[in-house]
Amino acid sequence: MSVTSERIKSSRQQKKLTQQGLADIINSSRGSVAKIETDVFTPSYAMLSLIADALDTTVDYLQGKTDSPLKTPAVDDNGDEPPLTEGQKQVAYFIDPGATPEEIEQIKKLVEIAKLSKRRL
Repeated sequence: MSVTSERIKSSRQQKKLTQQGLADIINSSRGSVAKIETDVFTPSYAMLSLIADALDTTVDYLQGKTDSPLKTPAVDDNGDEPPLTEGQKQVAYFIDPGATPEEIEQIKKLVEIAKLSKRRL
């Protein structure tokens, strides 16, 4: 099994979630979760992001890029988080008017990934 599949399964079990419970949270099927946990299916980044949020961890942790399952806020070099642009605020509000700072960070990351890959959301 891959690091990702092992960590998803382990994190899910630590949260005392069944495969169906996780599937319900991420709006997927139990079969899809089972296939991800057994390495039959490799989740997309978007799916991995949903799973990480549901398990209260990070994509980097699930992918084995870090050993810390804890979420930490993104900061720039001087330790201060850059303010949201008007466009980012509008996108965050459109997606969820009650978005938390952590959710806004996830939205910002997804927008940056989309800009880098020149794909539309």
